[in-house]
Amino acid sequence: MLETFGFSHYESKVYETLAASESPMDATMIVKHSGVPKAKIYEVLTRLVDKGLVLDSVSDKKKWYTALPLNSLIDKLTSQFQHDVERLKTSLASKQVRDDRIWNLKVDSSIRAESKHLIQRAVKSIRISAWNDDFAGFIPLLEEKEREGVEVEALVVGEIQTNLKRVHVLIPSDEHEGLERFQLIVADQEEIMFAGEEDGNWQAIQTRAQPFVKFFADFFFHDVALARITQKHYDLLFGDEEIRRMLIRLRY
Repeated sequence: MLETFGFSHYESKVYETLAASESPMDATMIVKHSGVPKAKIYEVLTRLVDKGLVLDSVSDKKKWYTALPLNSLIDKLTSQFQHDVERLKTSLASKQVRDDRIWNLKVDSSIRAESKHLIQRAVKSIRISAWNDDFAGFIPLLEEKEREGVEVEALVVGEIQTNLKRVHVLIPSDEHEGLERFQLIVADQEEIMFAGEEDGNWQAIQTRAQPFVKFFADFFFHDVALARITQKHYDLLFGDEEIRRMLIRLRY
């Protein structure tokens, strides 16, 4: 019976013999009824005691043995199986190889669909930059993720209405003629998607390669800082011709 669960043939025979007996047995009795060789019986009994399948006791200068009740054995094996399954999951998860390839994706509808899936997969944090009309399509999903406890921070080009807690807004000036449409999503600091529009067509890259993830995460915070500083000190910065030209040459 126990061989199915990885126990030896002798261990199974000894346990079955003890479980079938209404009274405790000594080693001699177990040998007689189990068929396990006398030379092996104490070794087998010691293993079963150490594994918690057999109880032992000394009485009248003799050692007696009895089996762990069947219900208790079932609970033990079930618990051990569940524990082993969790260890297997942890072991396999820790050995998963990161996909560091850079994937190219085209077509607006495909990029938008994969962007939503990327947001849905996030469990810790989401950083997203986009123009307001593109960003509007993500608002319900982002607000849901924020309610779930995911940290969401956004940078939006143009006015936007949302209940998200951390939204930075950039209102481009008339001089930002070269500002092209773009979209950036950084999920859990583990995966990014960056998309841009060129000649009316959208193209995107998606990757988990950490050098790229770190670069684009820094890129996001650079843009947020630049937008906040410009917004707070707009008159001062754009009032200085040299600084104004420098800012216009930057992304924003």
